[in-house]
Amino acid sequence: MARTKASISDLAKQLGVSVSTVSRALSDHASISDATKKRVWKLARELHYQPNHLAAGLRKGRSNLLGVIVPHIDGHFFALVVKGIETVATRAGFNVMICQSNEDVAHERKNIETLLSAQVEGILVSLARTTRDFRHFEKVRKQEIPLVFFDRVLDGLDVSAVVLDDREGGYQSTKHLLAQGCRRIAHFGGPQHLNIYKNRRQGYVDALLEHGLPLDEDLIFYCDMTQEDGMEGMERLLSLPHPPDAVFSASDFSIVGALQVIKSRGLRVPQDIALAGFSNETFTSLTEPMLTSIDQRCEQMGQSAVRLFLEMLEEKTSKFSPRRIVLQPDLLIRDSSLQAAAVAQPVQV
Repeated sequence: MARTKASISDLAKQLGVSVSTVSRALSDHASISDATKKRVWKLARELHYQPNHLAAGLRKGRSNLLGVIVPHIDGHFFALVVKGIETVATRAGFNVMICQSNEDVAHERKNIETLLSAQVEGILVSLARTTRDFRHFEKVRKQEIPLVFFDRVLDGLDVSAVVLDDREGGYQSTKHLLAQGCRRIAHFGGPQHLNIYKNRRQGYVDALLEHGLPLDEDLIFYCDMTQEDGMEGMERLLSLPHPPDAVFSASDFSIVGALQVIKSRGLRVPQDIALAGFSNETFTSLTEPMLTSIDQRCEQMGQSAVRLFLEMLEEKTSKFSPRRIVLQPDLLIRDSSLQAAAVAQPVQV
């Protein structure tokens, strides 16, 4: 038989006092005697009474809830961003409500409705891969609820956001591969309507042009950045009359797929093909060889997103001018891309 949850009215009825007296006693109000407080708390424990902090907060015009939408919690990046979010939000007195869109815009729309129904005081969001318009966020804006994007933003939107300088990350990675002597550098690119993938590709293009190398579209493979996509992309690249001598991927997941295919073909990394990914996922330091990648300052991104939300909360949202915080990438060079050093060393038999 299901246990009925005790209410503040139940406590008041059993004790023969008013609801307001019970409420004050539970809040340790000075106007209530110690004897009454003890009676109230004793019965509350016996009946397993749980205060409804959300209802109490809403009566005061506050929920102290911060909503967060991420594409997924798999992997290293979003888990650490959420860790950064919770650190600063908790310190500021907020509880964090996390939703996953699972890379599906329809699910992302449901996430928005769920968070609005919970009366969150702000929403932090990293877009699903399939999101191509802003319409489902207009309801958030109309209610003047602070909205902050992080990592993934639709290109061209004038919104508050915390992003990485993805163009610089793509530029650094490609420039590093060029410094290793690579000249046919391929690129795994994600959906170009999202800022991160468009900018990472642009950094790749800028580095090539700076070194006087033409852009060869045959060396660019667009995909959803999964491990399986990386395997498919590498198979296609190896079937070219002139295969690449390096691959820069906009994701670590697809570059690890490329590594699998290269090894299955009996080729060597980095001697035959150098590899560089993006995001510094945990597995990049566990592969053989370890994978060069870009660190995205995940926790700092989450912390900065909450601070931006708090700034918006202090002002009226309608008067807050959109602000963008840009974090700088950090290239982590590992064995998978050190082609010059690998070529210089004799192969041990």
